[in-house]
Amino acid sequence: MSESAPPGPLVLVIEDDPQIRRFLRTSLPANGYHIIEAATAFDGLRLMGLQHPDLVILDLGLPDIDGLELTRQLRAWTTTPIIVLSARDQERDKIAALDAGADDYLTKPFGIGELLARLRVAQRHALRAAQGSNDPLFTLGNIRVDLVRRQVFVGEDEVHLTPIEYKLLTLLAKNAGRVVTQRQLLQEVWGPNYTSENHYLRIYMSQLRHKLEADPARPRYLITEPGVGYRLKTE
Repeated sequence: MSESAPPGPLVLVIEDDPQIRRFLRTSLPANGYHIIEAATAFDGLRLMGLQHPDLVILDLGLPDIDGLELTRQLRAWTTTPIIVLSARDQERDKIAALDAGADDYLTKPFGIGELLARLRVAQRHALRAAQGSNDPLFTLGNIRVDLVRRQVFVGEDEVHLTPIEYKLLTLLAKNAGRVVTQRQLLQEVWGPNYTSENHYLRIYMSQLRHKLEADPARPRYLITEPGVGYRLKTE
């Protein structure tokens, strides 16, 4: 009899805390994921090359290599989504992890519901990236972006965006569900000489919310991650 296929997406957990691994070993398979584990960065790299997982859950405080360095090493050769789980809860730690190439960041302690939601978002983002930019339309709720005609609609009404507003929106759309750091946004939209001009983002995000959100004061889609960056929320 042939071996049955794994029950769902394969998740590589790189975590040296046995209690966290035990929790994930129970929780993830109960929600349709298949899990493999590594307690060190070295074993994580080895399993990454051998098993080619669909998602990576990574602790920053590993015994042999710091998780930030491991993230950079992984990003040098793979686009597999990386979700960081860490007790480091300072904004600078989150920014460093996201700038190093992580797709998302959760601080310990964490709830399994939130982790599962982040995993689903990461999977959708990976699927969009694999499909490339062949789909000329991006739709989110009642917002529709036509990437060919460079038009944006809210419901049936066309919304006129400035070139910078449009570039900012499309950059967030291409990374929908992910946190994009302030530095990344400033570098991509304004250029490398503007990476410390955070007030530019506050101004333009406010303008986008007034044009796209039903209630700009309580945005549904254009979400601020305080001190870190912005996320185009997909669920």
